[in-house]
Amino acid sequence: MFDLTGKVALVTGAGSGIGRAIAQRFAKAGAKVFVGDLNAAAGGETVSLITSAGGAAEFVPLDVADEASVAHAAAATGPLDVLVNNAGIGHVGTILQTNAEDLDRLYRVNVRGVFSVTKAYIGDMIARRAGSIINIASIGGIVGVRDRFAYVTTKFAVVGITKQLALDHSADGVRCNCICPGRIETPFVQARLKEYADPEKAYRDMSATQLIGRMGKPEEIAAAAHYLASDEASLVTGASLMADGGWSVGK
Repeated sequence: MFDLTGKVALVTGAGSGIGRAIAQRFAKAGAKVFVGDLNAAAGGETVSLITSAGGAAEFVPLDVADEASVAHAAAATGPLDVLVNNAGIGHVGTILQTNAEDLDRLYRVNVRGVFSVTKAYIGDMIARRAGSIINIASIGGIVGVRDRFAYVTTKFAVVGITKQLALDHSADGVRCNCICPGRIETPFVQARLKEYADPEKAYRDMSATQLIGRMGKPEEIAAAAHYLASDEASLVTGASLMADGGWSVGK
């Protein structure tokens, strides 16, 4: 079950964290994985991890906020069976602590990036009447998260993009779903924790927002993406898969 042999996938932001875990999981299941990232060194490390484990992977330089970069990546990879729009950035602050430049920066990556990459690939999927698009949204695309005005705004947009793509293109054979992670212990989160006066307390506080009492692991999000990429998920489109440790239950 969940065999991806013969499928070609692109994972954006696959140089670390959730994106790297998804790329590794897909390759282990038999897919040829294109590792898209701004950081060539990080992307190359992901490729090395995959190939050393016997998988097939190739690095593709990709800035999702740059349409020329997206077009170059699309030409390099060719048609895809699976697209994972994972690349994203964050910002901490209420509306009073967020300026227009902050909002525009997040919009360019988190929203327009998903738009540009999807538009570059969905035409071929429609022509072949087959494809799975997986957007990595957030719990912040379902409920509000304190002091995350710009981030939540853009992640609600990602959930909306997912629903609209499913509505418009499911009849064309293209499924589109999103995953809404809660707090996941990635290198990015670990780095942010070090900025707090008491990192250990910050870690406990973040973990406590989830009913299971801990943060999630990138590999747990990768498992959800693996399911949505597979043919076993053929009935699933337009869904927002909550992988938040129960965070949203209490909201």
